[in-house]
Amino acid sequence: MCSKWCFCVLAATAVSAQTPNGHIDIPKDAPVSMVSVDWGGSRATARGSAYLVDVHASLTLLNSSQKHIRGVTLEVLAQEVTPGGRGAVKVPSLDVAPRDVFSVHIDETLLRPLGGGATPIVEVRLDGILFDDLTFYGPDKLNSQREMTVWEMEARRDRKYFRTLLESAGRDGLQKAMLASLTRQSETPRTGMLQVVRGRATNVDPEREVQFAFLRMADEPIEPAAGMARVAANEAWAPRFEVRNISKRPVRHVEIGWIVKDQNGNQFLAASLPADLNLAPGQDARVFPDAAIKFPDRISIQSMSGFVSSVQFGDGSYWIPSRSSMEEPELRDVASPSPEEQRLARIYQKKGMDALIQELKKF
Repeated sequence: MCSKWCFCVLAATAVSAQTPNGHIDIPKDAPVSMVSVDWGGSRATARGSAYLVDVHASLTLLNSSQKHIRGVTLEVLAQEVTPGGRGAVKVPSLDVAPRDVFSVHIDETLLRPLGGGATPIVEVRLDGILFDDLTFYGPDKLNSQREMTVWEMEARRDRKYFRTLLESAGRDGLQKAMLASLTRQSETPRTGMLQVVRGRATNVDPEREVQFAFLRMADEPIEPAAGMARVAANEAWAPRFEVRNISKRPVRHVEIGWIVKDQNGNQFLAASLPADLNLAPGQDARVFPDAAIKFPDRISIQSMSGFVSSVQFGDGSYWIPSRSSMEEPELRDVASPSPEEQRLARIYQKKGMDALIQELKKF
């Protein structure tokens, strides 16, 4: 059974726009409960044979568990099987104590066919909650447990880095690092219209195969090699590569960061390529992620590189790159800072150094 917060259908115009139906489903045994919901300016507008559903909502939730919450993922659906009918809201870097309330904001644009029946146009489901001890609650339909666990490990890594920097270099050193982080965030290359899709791209220009040049890290448990992808002008698809488990533990999952260089020498972190494995120590495997990327027409893909961004071992534990590895120029200039580093930089920017130091001392 679920608790459902519903709002009514109201005609906004005589022809095409309305406030969409919707409800939020939270299981009774969930470690959070609903306090309130505000659907704000959510609208459903008829476009041809479908509704364009703009969801703008704010949920207020209560942590009804006995643990601190570190991350939440919600699934947002206008239609479960239609392309463009599903979305997700992922909120990392939380610190919600037991009995505290917190807000989750939803800003998603979805598609739903006209005449989709009497079911609500918008449904919000709880996909997962990550706690401070890295335990997890939820159906995990979106693989949110793995993603939120990696984000939490990155958060711990980066908080430790900034705390150590404060101890060794003082306030001036920490301030310099925060200013550098803000600059990096503003300068991280963005294409403006990158699309990441599954399956083959549609470009009709001549195709060619381009090799991956893999960036290596001293402590990585997986060794990637022999990577290739099909490329035509501004599109790339059908990536494939080989991996070897060079650790002493079985590996269950690996993520490879996909970096693309254009005709002007600009580099972009285009996508993350996931692969489920059952790889014993010393074994090799070939992986074929079902992914394709498409850049704006002004961009022509010239070369590609990749790096191991995370590894999940057979026992459920994880490896992520060290802070020093992420500071290497090849990665620092293309990879965005972790969600936690971005959050800390915003605290410094909005509230100042004293507030940042207090935040670092909380953990």
